[in-house]
Amino acid sequence: MVWSLTCASLLAQLLSSVVTALLTKHLRLALALLGFALTALVVSAAPARADFRVCNQTSDQVSIALGYLSPKGWESEGWWVAPAGKCAVVYQGSLKQRFYYVYIADDIGGGSWQGSNSMCIRDENFTILGTNDCLARGYEKTGFYEVDTQNKPEWTMQLTPNPKVMAQASSEAGDTTQNDTGASGPDDTGAGGTDDGGGDMGGTD
Repeated sequence: MVWSLTCASLLAQLLSSVVTALLTKHLRLALALLGFALTALVVSAAPARADFRVCNQTSDQVSIALGYLSPKGWESEGWWVAPAGKCAVVYQGSLKQRFYYVYIADDIGGGSWQGSNSMCIRDENFTILGTNDCLARGYEKTGFYEVDTQNKPEWTMQLTPNPKVMAQASSEAGDTTQNDTGASGPDDTGAGGTDDGGGDMGGTD
């Protein structure tokens, strides 16, 4: 509310300056002030974005699956594609939970970033409810890596190449190493991670 009032006051002052400039025949100044006012209006009206992003700093395209606890139970969902050097938003909006789970496959070089929390996936796009009996239900079972967002509204994860490292960085400043939280995941395992591509997995906030 305070921010809205401040913006309204600023816009009123800018519009007043535009009118003054027009009356004094300073057309160029009036146009510049009007452009600034319109920019300020757009910026103030834009909603704040808070998402879960995975940014791919490797040279290969990757595919990403996300696991989370929904009102219906544990769900896994995929796939989001992040080309080399690009980011993919795997959850839009302010984060509702502290812990999310990811499985990321290297589409070109093979291997994956994964953890020890078992969930279901399949090759095609999917949304799967439940983590039990994956094979019996026609899915694959694989390990997802636990991400501790520390209850922050947004989170960005960085994938770095050679060796493969999955680093986590929140939108806020500060660097700490993410350790195994011991939180109860989809199959009540710890958050330890393994990389079947032969690399290591680490986290920073």
